[in-house]
Amino acid sequence: MGSGWWEPVRDYCERTGPDLLSEPLNAVSNAAFMVAAILLLRRGRTRDPVADGFAWLIGVIGIGSLLFHTLAVQWAMLADVIPIALFIHAYFFLAVRRFLRFGALAALAGTLAFAVAAALFEPILSHLAGRSLGTASNGSVAYAPAALALFGVGAAARLSGNRAGAALIGIGVLFLASLAARTLDAALCPRVPFGTHWLWHLLNACVLYGLVRAARRAGPAA
Repeated sequence: MGSGWWEPVRDYCERTGPDLLSEPLNAVSNAAFMVAAILLLRRGRTRDPVADGFAWLIGVIGIGSLLFHTLAVQWAMLADVIPIALFIHAYFFLAVRRFLRFGALAALAGTLAFAVAAALFEPILSHLAGRSLGTASNGSVAYAPAALALFGVGAAARLSGNRAGAALIGIGVLFLASLAARTLDAALCPRVPFGTHWLWHLLNACVLYGLVRAARRAGPAA
């Protein structure tokens, strides 16, 4: 590994130095992801290996985030963001299959289109705004496409008569609350020295738990 992989990263209010336990709340709050994963695996009453796979992925997200908020170096940041990105795109595919009943090829095409749109979302908006919205939002704008997808799929499912649509919209509202906590971490730092990023972990664990529960209730696509 090059030295760049071990370059320190200080992205959050709570971190005041390079120490392993410089972000105690941000580190400990990752236990919420582990709790969500365990509850999903214990409460699975039907054989749904796909939903179980997402439950395991939530656990991986917790481990990756813990690495980032303790080691705070470049490679640990990748361990944090890659599992999250995998969950977002894989769940989009699952959602259009189980809630909208898309065929496999149509769901794959939709997921690829979503991935491209998500990648272009922040650069295009930043260009139109004339400044980096990623910096202004503390990086939270990168998650806006996921929020829009939640509301979009939820609304489409509701219009088609699928009761899961209301659940997805409700989870989307909770996701917006978690994004607010992530976004305000830097802005509130002068008044709240330990920041608000830990709330992002707690609320986001609830979001991921709710998403997997909703997918499990919907059952596999025909």
